[in-house]
Amino acid sequence: MDITIEELKERMDKGEKLNLFDVREEYEFDEFNIGATLIPLGELPDRLEEIAHLKNEEILIHCRSGARSGRAKDYLTAEGYSNVRNVLGGMMAWQAAGY
Repeated sequence: MDITIEELKERMDKGEKLNLFDVREEYEFDEFNIGATLIPLGELPDRLEEIAHLKNEEILIHCRSGARSGRAKDYLTAEGYSNVRNVLGGMMAWQAAGY
């Protein structure tokens, strides 16, 4: 089940420790980010060892609009990750909401 920007913002505001990843490109991350760990989508297959310890934990993934993070979710799920959630609407929705 995916996650809305509202739910993500609420959980961040509560100070929850989240496994939050940004799959945009570095220049997009540099322009605006919400503190996620940057792993560009194209690098994900080569960087799986960095998140292997999270295989059975909740992983939240976002991008600009939700498309790349959707692909990342599908990829990680196929690789055996059990609880991957896409941030619906991505950073466009986040910024449109004024967060």
